[in-house]
Amino acid sequence: MKKDIILAGVGGQGILSIATIIGEAATLSGLFLKQAEVHGMSQRGGDVQSNLRLSDERIYSDLIRKGTVDLIIAMEPMEALRYVDCLSNDSVVVTSSRPFVNIPNYPEDIQEQITRFMEANPGIRFVQADIEEMAKDNKIPRSANVILLGMAASYLDILTADQLRKAVGCVFASKGDAVVEANYKAFDLGMSVILQE
Repeated sequence: MKKDIILAGVGGQGILSIATIIGEAATLSGLFLKQAEVHGMSQRGGDVQSNLRLSDERIYSDLIRKGTVDLIIAMEPMEALRYVDCLSNDSVVVTSSRPFVNIPNYPEDIQEQITRFMEANPGIRFVQADIEEMAKDNKIPRSANVILLGMAASYLDILTADQLRKAVGCVFASKGDAVVEANYKAFDLGMSVILQE
C-alpha cells in the first residue's frame, strides 16, 4: 500500500508541521517515507508545498508523478486548486474554506472555481471547513493546521487516526503539556468534522 500526498499552503500556516506529524506517524509505524519540500517563498505570506510519499514498500523517488496524487491537504483553497492537475481520478482534497488573501490579484471567485472543478471531476472529493474559525471558537487559534490534519486523517488510510494522534503528542511534547492538549483537541475537532458529514 502507498499514499502520495501534496501538502500546500502559505508560509506561517503550519503546513510543514503537518508534514512533520505525518512523517513521525509513518516512522513510528514502520512505513517507508520520502519527502520533498519547496521553501523558496516560505516566509510568512509566500506559498509552501511539500510532496510526501508513504508506503509499506521501499520508495525510490521523493517526487510524485503528475496524475498520481492520492490526497491534497491544503491550508488555503487557492493553494489546493494550484495542484489539482496532479490528482488521480479517485483522490481527495482536504482544505480550509477560508481564503488567505496574500496577493493583490487573488481570485474573488475561488469557491466558484472549486465548484466548477468538482462538476468537471466527479471522482475527486473536495472536503472543506473554516478551520480558522473553528480554532478561534475553541480557543486554540494556533492549531488550525492540526484541525486540518484531523479532517484528513480518515483519508490517510495507510495510517490510523491513533497513530497520527500519537505523533501529534510526540511532535509537540517539547512545548509542554498545554500545547500537546491543545493540539489533541484540534486533531479531534478535525476528525469530528468528517464524522458529521
